[in-house]
Amino acid sequence: QEASHRFALPTSGSGGAVKQENFVLSTSGTDQVKSVMTLQGDALCQADVNLKMPRNNQLLHFAFREDKQWKLQQIQDARNHVNQAIYLLMNRDANYQFKTGLEVLKLMDAVMLQLSRARNRLTTPATLTLPEIASSGLTKMFTPVLPPDILVNFYINLNKLCLTVYQLHMMQPSTTKNFKPAGGSVLHNPGAMFEFGSQRYEVSHVHKVECVVPWLNDALVFFTVSLQLCQQLKDKISVFSSYWNYRPY
Repeated sequence: QEASHRFALPTSGSGGAVKQENFVLSTSGTDQVKSVMTLQGDALCQADVNLKMPRNNQLLHFAFREDKQWKLQQIQDARNHVNQAIYLLMNRDANYQFKTGLEVLKLMDAVMLQLSRARNRLTTPATLTLPEIASSGLTKMFTPVLPPDILVNFYINLNKLCLTVYQLHMMQPSTTKNFKPAGGSVLHNPGAMFEFGSQRYEVSHVHKVECVVPWLNDALVFFTVSLQLCQQLKDKISVFSSYWNYRPY
């Protein structure tokens, strides 16, 4: 229930609008990338990104268009799994009596599966290829339009909201004899190559900034506690089951 409350879309005022939370994503010791994000439940409704280009210290600035929001699928999925776990527990008459230990074990397994999936959605970001990032709808979210040599990706990792900015350079036909396209990854390193729109690129610089989202931190703690409680109940049922199975009378 506590984990579910963290994912419940918080409301502010009587209008029922979802509360907005602002986060500053930056890295200590460097100001190459700085971003201010506004998170509204499971949606990034504003993102403001400043990027200092290493080559010439030119400052690039781009932000979400006012008519655009970016859904964070990881948060949405985690919330759905938590709600499914609660549904499994509550989907009985108030006076329902469990008949066997096995029935309880089956229920605990089903609940633990949903809780594990919820936690895994936050702890395991999707692995994407660079062409997948390049063709993502995220590239169409910004004004001014992202330059062709910049890619961005947002994701959740554990309790953090993360932004990765990739700077690219176009590979000349003469240098593509050593071309090896990179596979899927959460974070690509400089030197990673890919082909997109008949042009070959290489990643020259990677910038990652992040910020802790406190309520995601709470949710992960509650997932762990919930799973421990389920396991303790399973262990107790198993002890009693073995006792009843081996009664000498």
